[in-house]
Amino acid sequence: MRMRWLGKTGLQVSELCLGTATFGGRGKFKFSGELDQKGANQIVDMAFDAGINFFNTAEVYSDGLAEEIFGKAIGGRRKDAIVITKVNQRASIGKNDGGLSRKHIMEACEASLQRIGTDYIDIYELHGVDPNTSYEDTMRAMDDLVSQGKVRYIGCSNFAGWQLMKCMAISEKYGWNKFITLESMYSLAARGLEYELVPACLDQGVAILAYSPLHAGLLTGKYRKDKPWPVGTRIRSQEESGAWSFDPEKLYIIIDELDHIAKERNVSIPQVALNYVLQKPGVCSIIFAARNIQQMEENLKTVEWQMTSEEVAQLDEVSNPEHMYPSDIRDPDSKI
Repeated sequence: MRMRWLGKTGLQVSELCLGTATFGGRGKFKFSGELDQKGANQIVDMAFDAGINFFNTAEVYSDGLAEEIFGKAIGGRRKDAIVITKVNQRASIGKNDGGLSRKHIMEACEASLQRIGTDYIDIYELHGVDPNTSYEDTMRAMDDLVSQGKVRYIGCSNFAGWQLMKCMAISEKYGWNKFITLESMYSLAARGLEYELVPACLDQGVAILAYSPLHAGLLTGKYRKDKPWPVGTRIRSQEESGAWSFDPEKLYIIIDELDHIAKERNVSIPQVALNYVLQKPGVCSIIFAARNIQQMEENLKTVEWQMTSEEVAQLDEVSNPEHMYPSDIRDPDSKI
């Protein structure tokens, strides 16, 4: 397993980061996966055996059950793992059990520590933006967790470029800990972060952790033009794609190119899609999940080979997002 430096932290993490959204299968995460403790133990064991030392979870995954299952799965190997978990940014109406208030951040951190069965979290991330809480209150609470030794580093997920930079500026102003990671959706079907977030992260030294690199399974090769929609998948229909929205015609063109490269390399389509994201600027690690042992075995093969710059360019061309002002000014082919 190849390792990469996590920004300027001095930490080395594996190129592959195992996500735990498939653990538990409670509530809305039922369609992500339903791994019980035994199944999760097998997946985590395979990750350690393959050299993975990077793991990602969140309090919202199966309402905390994923954290519990994950904590039991790593057992006595805690010191060998770099663990990310996230605080839920969404608040329930009439309750204070969510959001990025100081109250919830402090309580959520304690609850995650207990569920995972650890006395510290390596990287504690904001799972999104809370419009009802000031950035200053949120960042002060996160900094206090680091000072208390409960959290070693902080990061964010699903932030826009200006939101990331606002938090970095607040931390700079008050001398608080800054974000060291951005966890963001990034795949051949979702390259929007290249407009603002990638340049911002490169400038600020923030490591990008790419989640949904297979776009919720849409880039696995199971979805093909003029063929029936597959049964038993995470996305049950195009209408229910939700956060993983896509342009069908463009998706099928991307899959055709993935198929072409996969056949030339004698590898699988998912391996090509994952390998592509690993070659992109600013990306430190890709977060992947597995619903069973077969998927885990397939994903682990991604790091056994490396895509060429020519292959990256081919996929760049077929997946290139629409250029929009002012980002298109950076494009050397722009007429502006």
